[in-house]
Amino acid sequence: MASPQNDSAPLTLGTTSVGRLLMQYSVPAIIASVVTSLYNIIDSIFIGQGVNALAISGLAITFPLMNLVMAFVMLIAAGGAAISSIFLGQKDLSRATDVVNNVLVLSLVTSVIVGGTGLLFIDDILVSFGATSETITYAREFMTIILATTPVAFVFIGLNNIMRATGYPKKAMVSALLSVAVNLILCPIFIFKFHWGIAGAAIATVCGQLTAVVWVLAHFLSPKSYVRLRWRNRWLSWPIIRRIYAIGLAPFLMNVCACIVVVFINRSLLSYGGADGNLCVGAYGIVNRVTMLFVMIVFGITQGMQPILGFNYGAGHWNRVRRTLNLGVWAGVIVTTVGFAVAQLFPDEVSRMFTVDATLIALARQAFRIYFIFFPFVGCQIIIQNFFQSIGKPTYSIFLSLTRQLLFLIPLLIVFPQIWGVDGVWSAMAGSDLLAFFTAITTLVLVMRRLNRQFSKI
Repeated sequence: MASPQNDSAPLTLGTTSVGRLLMQYSVPAIIASVVTSLYNIIDSIFIGQGVNALAISGLAITFPLMNLVMAFVMLIAAGGAAISSIFLGQKDLSRATDVVNNVLVLSLVTSVIVGGTGLLFIDDILVSFGATSETITYAREFMTIILATTPVAFVFIGLNNIMRATGYPKKAMVSALLSVAVNLILCPIFIFKFHWGIAGAAIATVCGQLTAVVWVLAHFLSPKSYVRLRWRNRWLSWPIIRRIYAIGLAPFLMNVCACIVVVFINRSLLSYGGADGNLCVGAYGIVNRVTMLFVMIVFGITQGMQPILGFNYGAGHWNRVRRTLNLGVWAGVIVTTVGFAVAQLFPDEVSRMFTVDATLIALARQAFRIYFIFFPFVGCQIIIQNFFQSIGKPTYSIFLSLTRQLLFLIPLLIVFPQIWGVDGVWSAMAGSDLLAFFTAITTLVLVMRRLNRQFSKI
């Protein structure tokens, strides 16, 4: 096997201390995730300040469709990243290379199907997701551009996850930073100078992703890269595709469920918000952006954990797997506890970054106070769910995702708003977080007992 080309190459995953590896892999992923989340927040700020408050509501209407697109992205990206790490742990460089080739082909084919279908039925989709006559223009304008350029996003996210998983966390971080930097430079120019409105934000997003795609493809075409695209390896292999889909099914279903849930949330807010229904959707848009900032930091931790977990699980180093999980859980809880503190102490200050509308600020304040009440538990639940995905056991990850978003959240969204109105919508989300935490802990304890027995025999 060829020797690794840099100091963060994959073979160190089995020897370097877990704490050091977690810092080495998670910090770049966290930086990339934070910057991406800040871009989403700033993007919304530009739209809110440069267009109007209803444009924020229109953007919020696109969240379910964005989640649906992301579901297909992560079906490929997460599955490919996990099995490439496992193959490297098994010292099978050839099959890890097959994964890269297959991820590229699947990204291109799937993106054309998803983007084309979305464009054909865009108005019907947006209306079913809660768009009104006041918000559909903004939502359509934004999503038309995003859907028309889905191959760019699919290739960027798909290959960037492989890059991180195969020993290049810093280069994967640079990909995200490039995308965000270009976006943040162009977005205010397109909105405030060229007056392109919400379409300007979408065009800036695509320009940033296109820049990142060039960087990622340059890495995988370079002979210096440890795992790269190779013409002689397999480009469409059903055994590889099946494993990609099997592991990627967990984040796929998570995003599909998120799509369904956001539709329920939007419709509940429109129904119980009365005359302020559209602004209630806008308040959810603000809260959702802030929530995703802290959730993405936790996802950055899970992205850093994934290659460590996958490699060491594949190599049979069970103590290193357990150590990685323990450190990840503590880190995740700390992050979401900070999010809880921000939401409880500074809701108005956060909302004023997005809008000057007093009604929208008041609605967002109430949402922050209720929605974030159990947020400290969310970090633990996310880490545990992604732990199962990283070690190639997607069934448990799927179970945890479905219980939180379907078994818990949707019934609560049906019941609570009938009792407490709009406050019931926020309470339903908080309640599902608490129930999901207890379910994740129980599942982890039961599965770890079996895995401890399994590895004690090796």
